[in-house]
Amino acid sequence: MAIEDGISLIIPCYNEQEALPIFYKEVTKVLSGLNYEYELLFINDGSVDDTLKILKEIASSDEHAKYISFSRNFGKEAAMYAGFCNAKGKYVAVMDADMQDPPSLLPQMLEILESGEYDSVATRRVSRVGEPPIRSFFARQFYKIINKISDADIVDGARDFRLMKREMVDAIVKMTEYNRFSKGIFGWIGFRTYWLAYENQERVAGETKWHFWKLTKYAIEGIINFSQVPLSLASWFGLFMTLIAFLFVVFIVLRKLIFGDPVDGWASTICIITFIGGIQLFCMGIMGQYIAKTYAEVKRRPHYIVGESNLENPKSK
Repeated sequence: MAIEDGISLIIPCYNEQEALPIFYKEVTKVLSGLNYEYELLFINDGSVDDTLKILKEIASSDEHAKYISFSRNFGKEAAMYAGFCNAKGKYVAVMDADMQDPPSLLPQMLEILESGEYDSVATRRVSRVGEPPIRSFFARQFYKIINKISDADIVDGARDFRLMKREMVDAIVKMTEYNRFSKGIFGWIGFRTYWLAYENQERVAGETKWHFWKLTKYAIEGIINFSQVPLSLASWFGLFMTLIAFLFVVFIVLRKLIFGDPVDGWASTICIITFIGGIQLFCMGIMGQYIAKTYAEVKRRPHYIVGESNLENPKSK
C-alpha cells in the first residue's frame, strides 16, 4: 500500500529529547497493528537540545520516519503548517510528542473516519486533572469568549490532536495567512467533526513549553485573528466616553447658571483626564494589534525556513 492511501502523523517537536524515544516506541507499536502504510513526519521547531540528533537516529533505522528541521524556532503553528504542507497520507493526524495525546486512540479515530460519516475526529479533554486551577479557569473563559465573538467553533478542552481526511487537510493548506491559530482554522473551515473525549494525560518527560503568559498571548492572538469585536468595543468605548463628557459639560453649565458656583478642584479634573487618556490608549492598543497583524501579512514572509530534512523536496511556504 502506498503512503498516499495510508496515514501521516505530524509531530511538532521543540526540546523533546526526553519524550521522543518513549513516544516513538509507543506510536510505532500502535501503527504497526493497523492495516495501513504510515509515515511519521517529525517537525523540529528549532530545538536547542538533542531533539534533532534523536530524530536523525530514528530516521536512519526506520524508513517510515521523516523529519524537517527549521533554521530556528518559528513556533508550533508554523510546525503544524509545515506538516500539513508535506504530509502525503490519505489520513493525516497532528499530535504532540509528550504523550499527552495518547497514540492508543488512533485505531478508534481511524475506525470513525472509515465509517464515512465524518471528515475529522478531534479530541477534547473532559478533565484538567494536574493543571493549575487558575490556568483551567482562564482556559474555560477563553473558550466561552471566542465562541461568542467569532465564527470559529472551538470546543472547550479541544486539543490539536485530531485525525483528518485529505480533503480537510487540503483546505487547511489553502489558508496561507501568516498569523495562524489552528484551533480557529479547524472550526472555521467546517467539515463534519466527531469529538472524542478522553481524560487528561500528564507529560511522560520534560517540561511544558506552554506557560501561563505564553498561553495568554496565544489566546489574544486567537481572538484578534478570528474576531473584529475588539475593534467594535473600542468604537463603543469612544462613543460612551463622548456621551459622559457631554453630560459633564451640561452639568457644569447648569451648576454655574443656577447656583453661580464655579467648578472647584484640580484633583478630580486630573483623575478624569487620566481615565479618559487610559481609555484612549487602550483603544489605540487594540487597533495597533490589528495593524501589526496586517503588517505581518503584507510582508509575505515564509511561515518557516527549512534548515535540513531527509525529505527529497520539502515544501516551504
